[in-house]
Amino acid sequence: MDIQTEKIELAKLLLNTNDPEIIQSIKKILKKETSTDFWDELNAEQKQEINDARKEIENGNYTDYEVFISKHK
Repeated sequence: MDIQTEKIELAKLLLNTNDPEIIQSIKKILKKETSTDFWDELNAEQKQEINDARKEIENGNYTDYEVFISKHK
């Protein structure tokens, strides 16, 4: 089934429901999909910390999760 057919089927289902909880759930999902990227909601300091961490990982400056956990068991 192609995407247009899927969208039409969903529209039909939505039009045929009278359950406000279902309608609100669908509305919430669709609003979440169109919301802004979380990155845009971070302040400059948070973005810098993430970029610094990314650089550390790229340079090999990190500890493997399994190694870290094994030391703390």
